[in-house]
Amino acid sequence: MTKDTRIWKEGGCHCGAVRFRVRDRFEKVLDCNCSICRKKGFLHLIVPKSDFTSLTPEENMTLYQFNTKTAKHWFCSTCGVAPFYVPRSHPDGFDVNARCIDDLDLNAVRIETFDGDQWEQQIDTIAGYET
Repeated sequence: MTKDTRIWKEGGCHCGAVRFRVRDRFEKVLDCNCSICRKKGFLHLIVPKSDFTSLTPEENMTLYQFNTKTAKHWFCSTCGVAPFYVPRSHPDGFDVNARCIDDLDLNAVRIETFDGDQWEQQIDTIAGYET
């Protein structure tokens, strides 16, 4: 039996109005080149719903949806930073922007590329991405 090495960390937006907790091993993230991720600089940490807790009520955030409207992109209504969202690839989980996790050393995290410009052809490569 392997020991569960996942730990809880907190994070949030720039102004602190949006806060969350996420549990993971914090070993790898995805760097996607799709139109929205490229512009936001999002580094994806995909986790099951049980490993994520928003500490901010939805009414204190703004929701943005596009294309299929499956993904729910939440961002801070005050500073505009998008610390997490419900991804189209994992609608029963959460996708946290690793750059928004407090005290996460990104130099210690493996960053894998994902060709989101070709999302339909590439999505199977991350179907079981949860760590």
